[in-house]
Amino acid sequence: MELQNIVPWGRTLAEYRAMFMLSDEALQGAILGCGDGPASFNAEVKALGGHVISIDPIYAFGKEQIANRIDEVADKVMAQVRMKTDDFVWQNISSPEALYRIRMKAMHTFLEDYEQGKVQGRYIHEELPTLSFKDKQFDVALSSHFLLLYSTHLDEAFHMEAILEMLRVAKEVRIFPIITLEGKKSPHLDGIMATLKTLGYLPTIEKVAYEFQKGGDEMLRVRRKYV
Repeated sequence: MELQNIVPWGRTLAEYRAMFMLSDEALQGAILGCGDGPASFNAEVKALGGHVISIDPIYAFGKEQIANRIDEVADKVMAQVRMKTDDFVWQNISSPEALYRIRMKAMHTFLEDYEQGKVQGRYIHEELPTLSFKDKQFDVALSSHFLLLYSTHLDEAFHMEAILEMLRVAKEVRIFPIITLEGKKSPHLDGIMATLKTLGYLPTIEKVAYEFQKGGDEMLRVRRKYV
């Protein structure tokens, strides 16, 4: 993937906690973040004594390249947000100005941690649907604003392959949100849940304490019947 095709947009630990209903205990477990991008989640969990491994295609690039790309797209992304303010719930985040501050702070935190994190193996250049990790290496695997959100770009077969691979390496999978970029329930969701049930997994839709994109206040949680 070329850097000019990537729109970096970082989210915080507070957002991850709310989106995925992550308890203090969960944050001390082994966590895999799939498609984390320039989020501050990894760095903030590390500061608390926890350990997250984040994967993303953007980690093929260096700190300066990612920083330059953030500078290139930040104002453009904010212009799009301001044009579509009615598509968002201004509660967790109070205004477009607050959104800009939160995102830029998160990405700055990520950039400050990035080079050390790569050396420590916390930021790895990989992407779904193929992972290099061992079976059940993680307690939970997370997908923030990737799977299901991009349902018009990625078909159901890709989603199933990606989710099953996440379930191979983790005891549990959580995906947020379950709506598309257009704010509608993913057309893949029902088929995915039916297939997972047939395969013996326990998929549930759970309400979370976070909503920014209107209607985006639920996550897909997938557990094993036998861990």
